Amino acid sequence: MTSKHWLLVYKYMPNGNLYDWLHPMEGQAKIMEWTVRFKVAIGLARGLAWLHQDCSSTIRVFHLNISSKCILLDQDFEPKLSNFGEAIIVNPTNTSSVNGDFWDTAFAKEDVYGFGVVLLELITGVDSSRMTDSSNSLLNEWISHLLTSSKIYDAIDKSLVGQGFDDEIFQLLKVACQCVDSIPDRRPTMHQVYKDIRAMRERCRQIDDSEILVQQHEIYPPSSKGKSVEIEMA
Repeated sequence: MTSKHWLLVYKYMPNGNLYDWLHPMEGQAKIMEWTVRFKVAIGLARGLAWLHQDCSSTIRVFHLNISSKCILLDQDFEPKLSNFGEAIIVNPTNTSSVNGDFWDTAFAKEDVYGFGVVLLELITGVDSSRMTDSSNSLLNEWISHLLTSSKIYDAIDKSLVGQGFDDEIFQLLKVACQCVDSIPDRRPTMHQVYKDIRAMRERCRQIDDSEILVQQHEIYPPSSKGKSVEIEMA
């Protein structure tokens, strides 16, 4: 008599997760350059925008547990989103018009918030656990101080300052602050966030054809246009 075992099988991610790169253990010589951090930011934004709007004509997927620890990195540092244990799949056609729209928006804004925290982590190098508490009051106070301080450069990861990317860093910082706005309705959609970040890269002439997914206000599924967005589900 043989027993059955269910296993989760993942593609090997040689570069581990984003958290370990941003917060290496003492003695580890891990340095993530800005170009790689931006690559992670735009890749994650593209993937979330696709999940929220274009992964299917009938469903939307909301992760609800986004953090640097669940962002895996392949050999080329392309981000792969994992840990879908708390994810929610919504079928807009099977929900009431009022309650369905409310929860759909609430879930989307929660993902936008989580993405904003990851952006702040990429920019500042500060562990997200030091930014937030259960009520997010720590993050709100931190952002308020950051935006009103005359020493805003002090908030940027020291390894990034003076490397020729200051303008792009501060543009992305503004996007991050919009994403973690204390009022959810004021947060942008992931589709808008992706368009904004992609526009930054275009202005710096550092975008390649594989990232051109936004056409006529639409993000095409990876099977039909552009580079595929791989989602590791658990």
